[in-house]
Amino acid sequence: MTLDAVLAQIDADLENATDRLLHLLRIPSISTDPAYKDKCDAAADWLVADLAGIGFDTSKRPTPGHPMVMGHTGDSGPHVLFYGHYDVQPVDPLDLWDNDPFDPQIEETAKGKVIRGRGSSDDKGQLMTFVEACRAWKAVHGTLPGKISIFFEGEEESGSPSLVPFMRENAQELMADVALICDTGLYGDSTPAIITQLRGLLGEEITITGPDKDLHSGMYGGLAMNPARVLAKIIAALHDDQGRITVPGFYDGVPELSNELAASWDDLKFDHKDFLGEVGLSEPAGEVGRRPLEMIWSRPTCEVNGMISGYTGEGFKTVLPSIASAKISFRLVGTQDPLAIRDSFRKMVQDMLPADCTVSFKDHGAGPAGHMSTDNPVFAKAAGALSDEWPNAAAYVGCGGSIPIAGHFKTVLDMDAMLIGFGKDDDAIHSPNEKYDLSSFHKGIRSWARILHALSKD
Repeated sequence: MTLDAVLAQIDADLENATDRLLHLLRIPSISTDPAYKDKCDAAADWLVADLAGIGFDTSKRPTPGHPMVMGHTGDSGPHVLFYGHYDVQPVDPLDLWDNDPFDPQIEETAKGKVIRGRGSSDDKGQLMTFVEACRAWKAVHGTLPGKISIFFEGEEESGSPSLVPFMRENAQELMADVALICDTGLYGDSTPAIITQLRGLLGEEITITGPDKDLHSGMYGGLAMNPARVLAKIIAALHDDQGRITVPGFYDGVPELSNELAASWDDLKFDHKDFLGEVGLSEPAGEVGRRPLEMIWSRPTCEVNGMISGYTGEGFKTVLPSIASAKISFRLVGTQDPLAIRDSFRKMVQDMLPADCTVSFKDHGAGPAGHMSTDNPVFAKAAGALSDEWPNAAAYVGCGGSIPIAGHFKTVLDMDAMLIGFGKDDDAIHSPNEKYDLSSFHKGIRSWARILHALSKD
């Protein structure tokens, strides 16, 4: 099958493809809020109908939460499974949006046209790049290059509680030669990236309790133990002066960066001052002596995500609080064991408690790091296809975030996954005014068409 005609069809149909994406973006499929359950169903129904329209045998599969969407087409050739998620993050704070987040618009910006709306980048716009590539292949050739399965989830933004059970129950149907995931981004603005390692994630919430009620700080201050002071001491003790994390055994399983990978990342010419400058910062704050890219791609972290204690309203209240709490996340790499780290962290906290305080813990999930081996020849084929589409050659990169599905494909189905996406650092995913560059959408479609063509060849 020829590729040039498919690329020409993508270019000619871009306006219609964008209209289809805007239609999907208008469905407020917020998975974490039960009030939007019907809207999640509606998004799944829309995708089922759209995929059926281009020849997929599609169905909406019930789960204890929001439904999965499955689709299959083709019966010979290399078999790929494409994963994406149709659910989106809540839109709060709504007053920070310039327009209705579920009334998506095409906007002209200094850097070009963007698609503005919740889910435009994460992940509806990315998901539809693959669907539109399939549509173009079908329009030109009447069929697709190889055997293709679709797997769309509706709970990714709410912790994916139904995902692993569904994968286990439907393992035979989900098996393919390789999984493709479009939920990541470019490196910079014009370098296509294939993610080869993802950090894992451990989330912990701790609550320190001291007195049985809030106390008057004049009457009790100095004599009664203040849990906010205890919490502050614990948090301060989590890092040493060199930025290393002090939880006992934390670095077990953390590998050193290989010389080859270090050289490859150095070639990317990452400028940490530009990167931090975008958010009003300038100096790296992690482990002393580590490369900036190393800190966000291949080193573990411990971060305080939120703290609450005492009076936080307007004005001032001289209160000695009864409780103090913090949410703390650990990004993990290599073979770090999240459950072992949880146990060690909790013991460290308990050992630091004074006599009059107690602590309770709440688990917010635990998952190991993910690693994708580039030995599989599909990686080289995809990299070549991406390099043909973009101004710069494709790069194998790390990712500081956590995308559990990549690990689940390996642990549940023993299947390699390629993470290829076209988002940009300034897309404001999970934030007000989320956007997806129209060029990312267009070239993303063309990229998947090239990849499907490359994977179909011997």
